[in-house]
Parts: sequence; structure tokens; C-alpha cells
Amino acid sequence: MKALAIAATGMNAQQTNLEVIANNIANINTTGYKRARAEFSDLLYQVDRTQGVPNRANTSLVPEGVSIGLGVKTTAVRNVHTQGELTSTGNSFDMALTGRGWFQIEGADGGTLYSRAGAFNTNATGQLVTVDGANVVPAITVPADAVEVIVNKTGQVFARIDGQTDLQLLGQLQLANFANEAGLAPLGDNLFQETAASGPANVGVPGDPGFATVEQGYLEASNVDPVKEITELISAQRAYEMNSKVIQAADDMASVVSKNIR
Repeated sequence: MKALAIAATGMNAQQTNLEVIANNIANINTTGYKRARAEFSDLLYQVDRTQGVPNRANTSLVPEGVSIGLGVKTTAVRNVHTQGELTSTGNSFDMALTGRGWFQIEGADGGTLYSRAGAFNTNATGQLVTVDGANVVPAITVPADAVEVIVNKTGQVFARIDGQTDLQLLGQLQLANFANEAGLAPLGDNLFQETAASGPANVGVPGDPGFATVEQGYLEASNVDPVKEITELISAQRAYEMNSKVIQAADDMASVVSKNIR
């Protein structure tokens, strides 16, 4: 009985959906986290009668055929790159992006990775780094005698040196954009990697057309909506239960047949 296999694919799909929702809820307080959404599509169809072919008398065409679906499959788990709320921290090294764009981070292999989490700090040499110690690209070094660090909306980083009245320009932050942000590969630690699906990085200056602006002293919160996730959770649970009911009903029907045969 095909209903057993079809319902099983539905249960597997909802299990995947539940795992995606659980990960969203787990990262509800993760800086710069982008919620994920599971997407599904129907499987191949078993065609018992094809529409549009001549009938037996060869006088007219069959208007509707007989196609029986074989279930559902997971086609993608998409990260939804919408803007998260900005949270004030008062830390001069915390930076949030308003609009499209990614901070560039140096990976362990020397390649460039991308992140929306702007919780930065300085290392022992004064270089701007992430919370895991990875260097921000392009490199910006804060002097040891700096008493204040100022980052404007266009990503210029200034320092006020002790005993000086004029600000010293330390560097210029640059952002990256992608034609298809959903095609970026998530690596964990708030980092994403360029792929063939995302397209090459388009690097520019904050505030340029199509690029975000920088907000110093803020962090971008996760874009997970708790109410939406709970609603999706209940929906996934109900769908899982309905598929299990289908399996139970199919099993009961099969047992009736087997009893009659005996």
C-alpha cells in the first residue's frame, strides 16, 4: 500500500522542519543570526492515465488523467536574510549594519569569510578582531595610546590620541554584497562562505548605493520572531500527527484485507 510510504515521506519532511525550527529558537539571542526556513516539493507522480491522449473510440481527447503523488521531499533550507533589530550596547567596538552588506573576516586559511555579527574587539597588538580572534578585513589597528575610537556611518575609523585634539584616521571598513545571499554557505560561528550559487563578492564602502551603513555602539539582533516560530512549531507537530494517522489508517485497512484472506 503506497499510502504507508507516502505518509512516511511526510513524517520525514516534518521532522526536518522541526529541526530547522528548533535551531531558530536555539539561536534567538545569537548576534546577527538569520532564521532558516525549510522548503519542500512534491515527489514524482505515478501516472496511470495520461491526459490529452485520444480515448478508446479515438474521437476525443481525455481531459484529465490519473496521476498519484508519491510524497514530499526537502528541497532547501533557506536562510532568510532580513534585517534584525539593533540593540544598543554602548561599546565603541560593537558595530551593526543597517541595510545590505557583510563584514569581511579573515578565515583560518587566509581566505575571506563574511558575517553580520559586528561584536568586535582588539587583540594584543591593537588589531580589530572578532570575538573568536579572527582579523577584520581590511586590517585596522588601534594605537595603544588611543583614548576614544569613533566609527562613522560610512565606515571610517578614527581614533582620538591622548594629548592630541585632531582625530587620526585609522582605516576604512569595507562591506561585501552578493547577488544571491541565500546561496552563501553557513559555517557556524556567525560566518558565511561564498559559493558558486551566491556569486562573487561585490566589495564597496558603507553608505554607497546598495550598501549598508554602520552604526557604532549597536549590535544586530537575531531576526527570529518567537511568535512565528511557535506557530510554525505547532503546525509542524500537527502535520506530523496527521501523517502518523494516515499510516495507522493504512495499516488498519491492510489488516482488514489480510483477515478476509484468512
